Amino acid sequence: MTAGPATHRLAITFERLCERGRKALITHVVAGYPYADIAPALMHVLVEAGADVIELGVPFSDPSADDPAVQAAGEHALRSGVGPLQVLDQVRQFREADGATPVVLRAYTNPIERYDQLRQSGAFAEDAASAGVDGVLVVDCPLEAPGELAAQLRHCGLDMILRLASSSTERHVRVVAERASGYLCCLCVKALTGDQTLDRSLVEETLARIRRHVRIPVGINFSIRDAHATRDIAQSADAVVIDAWLIESLAEKSAAEALAAASDLIRSIRGQLDMDMRELSPATQPQRNRR
Repeated sequence: MTAGPATHRLAITFERLCERGRKALITHVVAGYPYADIAPALMHVLVEAGADVIELGVPFSDPSADDPAVQAAGEHALRSGVGPLQVLDQVRQFREADGATPVVLRAYTNPIERYDQLRQSGAFAEDAASAGVDGVLVVDCPLEAPGELAAQLRHCGLDMILRLASSSTERHVRVVAERASGYLCCLCVKALTGDQTLDRSLVEETLARIRRHVRIPVGINFSIRDAHATRDIAQSADAVVIDAWLIESLAEKSAAEALAAASDLIRSIRGQLDMDMRELSPATQPQRNRR
């Protein structure tokens, strides 16, 4: 199975899940962690365990907007010699056996700009699409001026995934609503109290405010290590994003142990999500957005 330009896998995946009454499970791992060449095998394991979308992190030396566990994984990957070229190659390897699961690159602006400087303008977007990438989440992209990169991604058929926080202003939400595609990632770390109890009312309030402007699926990313809390979040959101919790499960393990640990964790979370949807009656299930 050869890689090729993006084929709207994200839209197809979210539509299929919506029709089945299921919530999307988005898993984030860093290419090159815990081993330089583990990403393709790890991505397959995550899909087999129930992940619907894979976010693959592009290692960067100054990851200012990530959880400490994600930052440490990126630093480890850089020391192993993994950069954008290796990340795209690992996506190509994954696509040899999986042409259906959406892959989103989570990256910073600097590596993308450097990639283009060494080649030509738009090279990153073109090469990502050719490798089989479906979207790019640029963590530090200034929302007021995504400009040229956004145009390059659209030209190559890639979604530009954007992020919001529970503290985002109405104006900020409107800007994101105009420019984001694929899905939206909402950071809700303030939904956790000091004892790590989930404040579900804040999550629901944040989602309601966002959905007044946004018509694409909304996923929630929050710093919690509890499958039951993940299930509670999913009752309101279209998707849940698991990143630091998953990355921490891979630490200090052999490759085989890391793959097994990732599988066990994602199977547990997937089981909770599906259990919840079986228990909810159609009348109580939240309205999910469609493209």
